[in-house]
Amino acid sequence: MIDLRRVQVLRVVDQVGTVTAAARLLHLTPSAVSQQLRTLARDVGVDLLVPDGRGVRLSPAAHALLRHADEIAERWENARAELLDEADQPPGALAVGGIPSSLDMVVAPAVADLTRSEPRMRVRISEVETTDAFEHVLSGELDVAVFVPNRDCPPTDDPRFEQDHLLEVPQDLLVPAGHPLVGEPDVTLDRAAHEPWILPAPDSCDQHELALLACTQAGFRPTVAHEAREWAATAALVGHGLGVALVPRLVRIPEGLNAVRVPLADPAAPRRRLLTCIRRGSGSQRAIGLGLSALAAAAGRAVAEPVTT
Repeated sequence: MIDLRRVQVLRVVDQVGTVTAAARLLHLTPSAVSQQLRTLARDVGVDLLVPDGRGVRLSPAAHALLRHADEIAERWENARAELLDEADQPPGALAVGGIPSSLDMVVAPAVADLTRSEPRMRVRISEVETTDAFEHVLSGELDVAVFVPNRDCPPTDDPRFEQDHLLEVPQDLLVPAGHPLVGEPDVTLDRAAHEPWILPAPDSCDQHELALLACTQAGFRPTVAHEAREWAATAALVGHGLGVALVPRLVRIPEGLNAVRVPLADPAAPRRRLLTCIRRGSGSQRAIGLGLSALAAAAGRAVAEPVTT
């Protein structure tokens, strides 16, 4: 018999790329992860790791096993749902993670509603960037992740995950109070081509890539004068006249920062999409199903009642 926990270790190693990274995610030591893989190799009768320079990589046999492991994992998620339903147990625990801006927009309101309607549920919220979301879902650290899709995400038909649309919001141009574009109708993004720009540092979060892509599609590459990741910090720099930025419509900007939103009129104005990710097959578990429903309801309210500051 094969221990499914060891198969899960193999799946996480494949996702994150190294034994050390998998150990960190699984809260194990690297030697414990290696031991799990060696034991699994003995169980299945083939080598799962082969030397690769000073390290190791997964063997062709390991990749063959992974294809079956994804199907096994999906069936196990469905089995867990059926077992919990038959036992007539309360929803239990739920771990929800999201990119920073999603916490205010949808995650916190959804969890607040959920804890009121299901007071026996234990819900934990974590802040997680898209680059880390999938590995946390796969390892079980998270049950649901809210993320912005980018070029490094797994494809939507990845057999390990279920990815679904949550909401889509336009991005506004953020300018200092008194800027010539404030109050003008039909402003297009190329009007800010010669402005100094404030962007997050490269590879720090999804917004850097989204903003660069939006500017490129508008026909220019922005001159990045300053780097800031947090929305409040970005708005503070804009308010002091140090540049302009793009900000999602649903992100709250603290009052008193002298930064003004300018809606963009481009037919292809930049938009920011949020998706959810769960382990394939796990949506039938009551806690996860309730979490997804609460997120969808919160997203609907957020779109219907957009923020103005």
